[in-house]
Amino acid sequence: MTMPAKTLVVSVLALCAASAQARQPPAAARPELYRFVMIQAAPGKLPDLIDLYRQRVPVIVAGGDEAPIFVRHSQGDRWDLLVIFPSGSYTDYYSRERIARRDEAARGSGLDGAAFMKRMYELIAWHEDVFVHGPPLAELRAYLTGTTVAHFEMMQALPGKRDELIAERQMESAFNSLRGRPAMLTFTHDQGAAWDVITLDAWRDWRQYGELQMVPADVSEAAAKKAGFASADAVGVYMRSLISTHHDTLGTILTLAP
Repeated sequence: MTMPAKTLVVSVLALCAASAQARQPPAAARPELYRFVMIQAAPGKLPDLIDLYRQRVPVIVAGGDEAPIFVRHSQGDRWDLLVIFPSGSYTDYYSRERIARRDEAARGSGLDGAAFMKRMYELIAWHEDVFVHGPPLAELRAYLTGTTVAHFEMMQALPGKRDELIAERQMESAFNSLRGRPAMLTFTHDQGAAWDVITLDAWRDWRQYGELQMVPADVSEAAAKKAGFASADAVGVYMRSLISTHHDTLGTILTLAP
């Protein structure tokens, strides 16, 4: 029996749709959202600021959010404290349910959100926020396990050089690994402060940081070429050809667990 024309058309369209769907590459994993907050404490107020956050971490967790990551400045940029808030995604973090749970936990602590912010602003001289996309939170937590020292590089790309800068950061991460140093994690700007790319490498302790700076020249040269650079001396030169601003900071990873 001959298939009706309408049924035939529907069947053909369904087959075409299925074929097109099969040819599509698998959806990329949703990027993880983080908020980096860099804070310069008011003179003499850094211990009070750290204590305020220490008391706040259990409230943050009770509100359904991930515990933040804290780094205290040692050398480099102007900030005294960096707070990294894992946020998942804007949809998750700012959903009505999450906001309600967050507010309930804050009220239950005796210091609601407005009161906490008022107290925080009494303790700080300067701050800036930037939302970035980075590796999955589980990967970041695993990377930081067993480390106490963090090294951050924060960069603004020259016009038209952002993507190339991100690629260069990945090359330099490979360069580090080939020399026996920690790989770098890369975070890229979404909203907020002007930083286009932030990279993190973390170390077990200051002794390891110092020892692994003494890489033999021939090892560095071979690692640079394998990572895609012309030479070891070209690594920094190439990176600086892509940027307008570059800040480095070394700091101690703080444990402010609930």
